[in-house]
Amino acid sequence: MSVPGGGSGVRPFRVAVGDDVLGDLAARLERVRWPDEIPGAEGTWEYGTDLGYLQELVAYWRDGYDWRAQEKAINEFPQFRAEVDGIDVHFLHVEGQGPAPLPLLLSHGWPGSFWEFHRIIPMLTDPARFGGDPSDAFTVVVPSLPGYGFSFRPGQERCNVERMGAILGELMTGVLGYDRFGVQGGDWGAGVVSQVAYRHPAEVAGLHVNLLFTRPGVKPGQETEASDEERQAQADIDRWFKDGVGYQWIQGTRPQTLAYALTDSPVGLAGWIIEKFRAWSDCDGDIESRFTKDFLLTNVMLYWVTGAIGSSFWPYYAVRHGQPALPPGERIPVPAAHARFPKEMIRAPREWAETVYDIRRWTVMESGGHFAAAEEPEALAEDVRAFFRHLR
Repeated sequence: MSVPGGGSGVRPFRVAVGDDVLGDLAARLERVRWPDEIPGAEGTWEYGTDLGYLQELVAYWRDGYDWRAQEKAINEFPQFRAEVDGIDVHFLHVEGQGPAPLPLLLSHGWPGSFWEFHRIIPMLTDPARFGGDPSDAFTVVVPSLPGYGFSFRPGQERCNVERMGAILGELMTGVLGYDRFGVQGGDWGAGVVSQVAYRHPAEVAGLHVNLLFTRPGVKPGQETEASDEERQAQADIDRWFKDGVGYQWIQGTRPQTLAYALTDSPVGLAGWIIEKFRAWSDCDGDIESRFTKDFLLTNVMLYWVTGAIGSSFWPYYAVRHGQPALPPGERIPVPAAHARFPKEMIRAPREWAETVYDIRRWTVMESGGHFAAAEEPEALAEDVRAFFRHLR
């Protein structure tokens, strides 16, 4: 395995979870204590994760899921660690197959992981293999966000979005030595790569996001001046804040209290995470129409085996306590693109986005939701390739 960035401070890494960790997990799955379910709620998911589905998933986790096979699949990607500003950052680094691959930073969010990108990575690094142009190839860098997965250790300093952006910007420029690269992200990852672009406008060739971090909205008394799209977006936001952000209130106010439950109970952890994959994806209520059980459980396992769930809450706490994801009133001065997926939870109008981003490409996708790289890897890869084609 070749070490990127000349090897300065970068160490090869392989996932190797101890048998004791897996044995402890198996014992916990054997003795799960199930709650009852609200009468009449069976199969509806109306009040949270459906009991019947979670029991089915846990039965598979206990008797059919093979972590070692998933671990082997993860280890097929070249992985590394590098200490950046006191944080030992885990990342995939996959060389592009083309005449001049452009480095590209991909950033996940919560409750995802670097594994969201495992299908899209080869489409970006080796487009010719998928019928594309090799001149569109990227060399891809996919970190675990600081405080997430293998970028976490117990007692580690917590990182807000601004600090994550500083760390990943230093990873790309200082550690890996890239003087020109692209960035792409969704969820918190969109805020993180926006921070990278804000901090490194000379090095970032372009910024591609599938979730927009914008501040405008329709203010009271201005409804008649707003466009139909703005009024619809505001209605969606109001609905989201009424019924969709309970997890944010808990993670953003009492992260430590929640961490006890989800660090101790694998079933509790799965229930907390799986509900978001169903609610935020374009699955029409059938979660496995978008994600396999193996994918869902591997994502959960990346929180379980590292014990990182409590640390992963921190961006919610930071934002709720006055640490914004982007500097108020600032505009990011690099070319930007947005891929708008129809089942994303918040779909901001372009005029709102342009107050923060220099929008050069705006693509309305036919299908897909919040987890774009996992749900619609072909569509997202094509949009990323098209956007950067003229920025190389």
